Amino acid sequence: MSKQDQFDFSQTLPIINEDTEFFPLMSQQDEDDMNNEETPEILAILPLRNTVLFPGVVIPITVGRDKSIKLIKEAYKGDKIIGVVSQRDVSIEDPTFEELNSVGTVAQIIKMLQ
Repeated sequence: MSKQDQFDFSQTLPIINEDTEFFPLMSQQDEDDMNNEETPEILAILPLRNTVLFPGVVIPITVGRDKSIKLIKEAYKGDKIIGVVSQRDVSIEDPTFEELNSVGTVAQIIKMLQ
């Protein structure tokens, strides 16, 4: 059994009580806008190494592969909506569908820096 398997997560529960403050990652307006947007039926998929993108989180993503750069540039010219999926093995340069995780996130490109 690994150390992670032995960790008792119930020890962290006392940290959260009725006085605990939470900072929303998105405003209610942002969430409403996102829920009202239609997700395209077909999305370009951006495979990520060493990064997992969660819904409602804004993070900078650095891309280096030529295919990824092209995907970002094309999406930025259009509706800026892409699918983001982490790849299982970071050493693979051009992952196939089978080498990607089965769950990803629909993402919107907010800003592109070159």
